[in-house]
Amino acid sequence: MPSHPPIIAGTRIGHVHLKVADLERALGFYCGVLGFELMQRMGSGAAFISAGGYHHHIGLNTWESKGGHPPPPGTTGLFHTAILYPTRPALADALFRVIEAGIELDGASDHGVSEALYLRDPDQNGVELYRDRPKEEWPRAPDGSLAMFTKRLDLEDLLRARDA
Repeated sequence: MPSHPPIIAGTRIGHVHLKVADLERALGFYCGVLGFELMQRMGSGAAFISAGGYHHHIGLNTWESKGGHPPPPGTTGLFHTAILYPTRPALADALFRVIEAGIELDGASDHGVSEALYLRDPDQNGVELYRDRPKEEWPRAPDGSLAMFTKRLDLEDLLRARDA
C-alpha cells in the first residue's frame, strides 16, 4: 500500500443515503421520532431530511429497495449511521424520544471520548446517536495517546441532562 500523508484536517462526512423498504415508515422514524426536518421529497421514491435547515443530512430512497428486506447477518454493508448531537442535553432529548416511541436500544456506551446510544431504524439499519466530549476531557494513556474504552452508559443520568 502506498504511503501518503493523512487526509487534511477538517474533512468530514457530510451526509448519508439509506435504501429503505417503505419511505413513509422511514420518515416516521427519522422525522417523527428523531425530529429531523423534511427538506425535499421526490414523489414516493425519495426524501431528503436535515437538522437545522441544511439541504440534507440523510437521504432516504426506495429506488432499489421498495418492499425489500434487510441484508442477512454475515454480509457486508453499512454497520451503522452515526448522528452527532452538539450537547449532552440534546443527546438526552434523543434518548427520551426513542424511549417515548417504544424503540429498544441495542446498547448504550460511554467510550471516554463520547457517549453513545445504539439502535435500529425500521429497516434494521444500525443507528448510533452520540455526543463527543470536549477534547480536553478525552482519556489519555501516560504517553499521551488516546485511551478509549467501552463502559455501560448511565441512561438515568443522561436523561437528567435533558432538563439541564
